[in-house]
Amino acid sequence: MSGPDSSEPSLLAPRILIPFLLVSLIWGSTWLVIRDQVSEVPPIWSVTYRFIIAAAAMFVLVTIRRLPFGIDRRGHFWAILLGLFQFSFNFNFVYNAELYITSGLVAVLFALLMVPNAILGRIFLGQRIKASFLAGSGIAAMGVAMLFVHEYRSSPVPPAQVILGIILTIGGILSASVANIMQALPQPKRYPIITLLAWAMLWGAFFNMLVSLFTVGPPVFETRPAYIGGIVYLAIVGSVVTFPLYFSLVREIGAGKAAYSSVLVPVVAMILSMLFEGYVWTPIAIGGSILAMVGLIIALRSARPRGQVIQDSSKAASPDL
Repeated sequence: MSGPDSSEPSLLAPRILIPFLLVSLIWGSTWLVIRDQVSEVPPIWSVTYRFIIAAAAMFVLVTIRRLPFGIDRRGHFWAILLGLFQFSFNFNFVYNAELYITSGLVAVLFALLMVPNAILGRIFLGQRIKASFLAGSGIAAMGVAMLFVHEYRSSPVPPAQVILGIILTIGGILSASVANIMQALPQPKRYPIITLLAWAMLWGAFFNMLVSLFTVGPPVFETRPAYIGGIVYLAIVGSVVTFPLYFSLVREIGAGKAAYSSVLVPVVAMILSMLFEGYVWTPIAIGGSILAMVGLIIALRSARPRGQVIQDSSKAASPDL
């Protein structure tokens, strides 16, 4: 691992630390808010509402930033793919997973996003996978296995549903990872990220709406204030506010260091799950969480930025591993 660049700003610098912590706290809280969204409304309609609002707000941001509003046909091709994998497949898997397992466990599992990122990055981007990354990922996987055992033993739902929740989470991880790699390809990087994300959110919302109509029927909506507030929070704060902050961090400190948010996010999510979902810490859960976090830190420390900013449309960066 190469030595640090003396010209690179410190993570403790206020202009770095404040947005870094803000992004981690917001994304850590979104898992719990999603939990409240999976109630009387079919999950896919909740995802649809979220990204209709998020797309509209992102286009407002495009206007405020005076960025190009339109993209060409090739840009729409990439926006459609990103919309499908990031804002449709990924979030529908996650929302449905939280029907069966706690939001904290979903967040811990999602922190393993860097593993398929590394594999797909090796295949499509030629990024080298270091031995320290494999070691860290192995330790993290052991920790997640311990958390799975805890969830399997203590969950009030049948074991088969716990397994289904984990499978759905894995589907979300793989979908998000595909979106990560697409963002790192040269062709999508020709377009301003905020403009591309605005169109991707819009295409994702359109696809979700069509699937909703054909699978669960007409729109279903709750007038409960917590539900409405949750949609607005996830759309504006959890999507529109955090993505520009995160991309600014990537440009400032590199994708590798920015990816440390994937370690802090599940910690926040597990604490909130304990406070609001009644998650009970047992020795095996504590040990599993510690192993998962230590493994993720080891894996992330293997990142070697090459001075290339990798734009990422997910909740974790795609570093050179």
